[in-house]
Amino acid sequence: MGIRAPRRSLALAATATLASTGYVGVRNLLSGQADQARSVIPKAWDVPPRADGVYSPGGGPVEKWHRGVAFDLHLMIFGDSTATGYGCTSADEVPGVLIARGLAEESGQRVRLSTKAIVGATSKGLSGQIDAMFVAGPPPDAAVVMIGANDITALNGIPQSARRVGAAVSRLRASGAVVVVGTCPDFGVITAIPQPLRTVARTLGLRLAHAQAVAVRSAGGVPVPFADLMAPEFLKAPERYFSSDMFHPSAVGYSLAASQLLPALCTALGVGSHGQAVEPALEQRSSHAAALLARIGGVGRLWRRTTGVPAPIVAPVTG
Repeated sequence: MGIRAPRRSLALAATATLASTGYVGVRNLLSGQADQARSVIPKAWDVPPRADGVYSPGGGPVEKWHRGVAFDLHLMIFGDSTATGYGCTSADEVPGVLIARGLAEESGQRVRLSTKAIVGATSKGLSGQIDAMFVAGPPPDAAVVMIGANDITALNGIPQSARRVGAAVSRLRASGAVVVVGTCPDFGVITAIPQPLRTVARTLGLRLAHAQAVAVRSAGGVPVPFADLMAPEFLKAPERYFSSDMFHPSAVGYSLAASQLLPALCTALGVGSHGQAVEPALEQRSSHAAALLARIGGVGRLWRRTTGVPAPIVAPVTG
């Protein structure tokens, strides 16, 4: 069992290493590491399993929805590849399905699941997904949003990305929906990203998670911190929580994410027995790595190509 340095020490150590190489050395180091990460992390080509339909208490197969099929609660899923369940091999593994089934059990009601999430989406795409919702029909009773990692790899800007999430939550809340948002996950668990670039990405991700949480709360939504505990389960048993490429979550990893979102959703809807408070997203641990990244001219080109798949979800074991 290895010794893990405190988060602040990791950030400071990475910053010191980068600073010691000088301006040009920093640029070359990060550029080379970004190229290395892109050569290891696969792009998303597969189509996630189709999971939409009506889920009933007591389990059983999903019922295909069409006009005239009755349901009590309408749940919509917005966001990126994580929200679509990219990497799942069957619909029963998709986080939206896990949440819909859990909500049906907790509420005793029939839950219709609709997915508007898109593989590779960033916060810039949320408004379009909500537009599509209004075109398709009436707004849902509840919405789950999972977004953020692609905003870091695309360098969309932390304040801007958080504001876009807040605006999306405001629109959904104005339509009458309860909204729960899974904030930016922790890049620190992705060993395909070499150090010290991983620490820089992680620092930015934690800053975004905190900014998202503030924006979501201000807009009337409920933030759920995927980057809460540095993913001890992922770190201790990566073969279990990661898929075979060691980048995407496995079915077990998606189950952990759903188990983190479901209690917050049930509490917001006032159904079931869930009453625990949702922990706030992580505060920024250190600004040093982020400040250094901001000072390096042209660093935007290092991460500008989105992989199409967000970082693995980080969620503590519950229950």
